[in-house]
Amino acid sequence: MPATQAFSGSDQVTETGAGTADLKLEVIVIPVNDVERSKRFYAKLGWRLDADFSFDNGFRVVQVTPPGSGCSVQFGTKMTSAAPGSVQGSYLIAPDIAAARNALVARGIDVSEVFHPGRPGAQFQIDGASRMGGPEPSHASYGSFATFRDPDGNGWLLQEVTTRLPGRGFSNLDVATLAELLRDAEQHHAEYERTAPKHQWSEWYAAYIVARQDGKSPEEASAAGKTHIEGSR
Repeated sequence: MPATQAFSGSDQVTETGAGTADLKLEVIVIPVNDVERSKRFYAKLGWRLDADFSFDNGFRVVQVTPPGSGCSVQFGTKMTSAAPGSVQGSYLIAPDIAAARNALVARGIDVSEVFHPGRPGAQFQIDGASRMGGPEPSHASYGSFATFRDPDGNGWLLQEVTTRLPGRGFSNLDVATLAELLRDAEQHHAEYERTAPKHQWSEWYAAYIVARQDGKSPEEASAAGKTHIEGSR
C-alpha cells in the first residue's frame, strides 16, 4: 500500500505504508555578516556557547543554545549561501512572555512590546501590520508574542505557551534521556530527603526534572525541588 497522508480535526498528519525514524531537530543555521559580533550578541542574550571551531580553509562554526532548549543555533563562515538577516520567524517559547521579555530587556536587548495577531499570520509581518497591542485577551496558549532581531536582522519570535497541544510535551526526551534524568533526580533527592520534611517524592522529582529541562544545574534543580516542597507549606 502506498504511503498516504490524512488530516484529522486536529490537523495531525498520519502516514501508513512506511516505517518512521526517530528524528529530532538538532540545529538551525542562521546567516550572519560578522561572526564575532553575532557571538557577542547571543552571549548577551544569555545563550550557552557550545562550540567555536575554525579550520584552515576558512570554515568556522559557532554553536549556541538558548536556555532550556533542545535545539541549538549555528552561525559562522562558509556555512550557508543565504543572505545575512534573511531568516525570519524562528520561534522561542516561554511560559510567561512578559517575564521573558523583561529578562531580555534587562540584558539590553531591543524587544517589541507584547502583542497578539489581529489576523492569522500577523506575527510574521516584519512591518508590524495587524498586530494588536498587549497579550491575547484570554491569555490563550500560543496567542501572545514579542519580537526581536539580531545585529544582521535575523528575526526571532517569542511565543507564550502555557499549555501544549496534546502529544507535544517532553518532545526532546527519549527513554535513555529520561532514565538518566530519573537516576540523577534519585541521587539528589536522597541527599535532600535526609533532612527534608515529610513530602511526596514525586513532587520533588517533578520540580527537579523540569528545572533540569530548563537548563539548570543539578544544584539549581535541587534548590528548585526544595522550594517547591517547602515553599508550598
